[in-house]
Amino acid sequence: MALSMAAVTLLAGSALAKAPELPDTVPVPQLNRSGPGSEAAPADVPVPEPRPVDLPADQSEPPATPPTPAEKPAQAAPPAGAPTPPEKAPAAAERKILPDPRSATLPEAKMPEEELACRRRLKSMGVDFEEHKAEHDPAIGCSIPYPIALKTLGKSVAIGPEAEMNCAMAEAAARFAADVIEPAVKAKFGTQLKSVGQASAFVCRPRHAGGKLSEHAFGNALDIASFTLADGRKIEVGPAPPDPDAQFLDMVRKAACGPFKTVLGPGSDADHSLHFHLDLEPRRHGGTFCQ
Repeated sequence: MALSMAAVTLLAGSALAKAPELPDTVPVPQLNRSGPGSEAAPADVPVPEPRPVDLPADQSEPPATPPTPAEKPAQAAPPAGAPTPPEKAPAAAERKILPDPRSATLPEAKMPEEELACRRRLKSMGVDFEEHKAEHDPAIGCSIPYPIALKTLGKSVAIGPEAEMNCAMAEAAARFAADVIEPAVKAKFGTQLKSVGQASAFVCRPRHAGGKLSEHAFGNALDIASFTLADGRKIEVGPAPPDPDAQFLDMVRKAACGPFKTVLGPGSDADHSLHFHLDLEPRRHGGTFCQ
């Protein structure tokens, strides 16, 4: 019992020794009489800007207003005395067609020697022909001063109907028949060439669509439409002939390029779909045009 009292006395003394000193008076805190949210807001509260829409990495934000294009500066006038650039050449459709000098050719009082020599060569080949009167039309431009009417292309090959042309064209056609057509007929069909059907020779007609005059206007062209053989077969020029006609026609057409300066036929254009057009048009450097 004595020990218990002593322990209590010891603990009480320790507590008294550690107790803090308190002030005589304590300030009373003021009560906050305004309710929540009653405090005045600042005069200018910054409003956050809306967050921009996310754009792809390779796309920038478009400007608020499109930029105004800069005005094109006025082109400075060329200095005085500056050289004037040359004008462009007109397009082919606008290019003026010059008159053909052959349109002014008239027959001489005496037939030239070259015309006489050509006729002698035709007779030696067995070609039958007769002289025709010169034709000349200055309004259209046609001119054939020394025409002949061709009745045959050799001793055994007729041409029908008879074809009016100049002598040079007649000689070229007769030699082509003897050197190319007759051998091709023999090789391909085993028979002889009897006649050649022509579609056009000398024709005096106006220019086609404002273009230059055709060689027909000078008797310098021949259109071949068919070949008749001694066995009665008739081979016609066309866009899709049957074999072996097609092979024969192809041989003749290819061989014509050279002896004649222009060769046209089916596939060249619509105007030549049913015949071969052959002519001796004068070309620079002796060139040819074959389609």
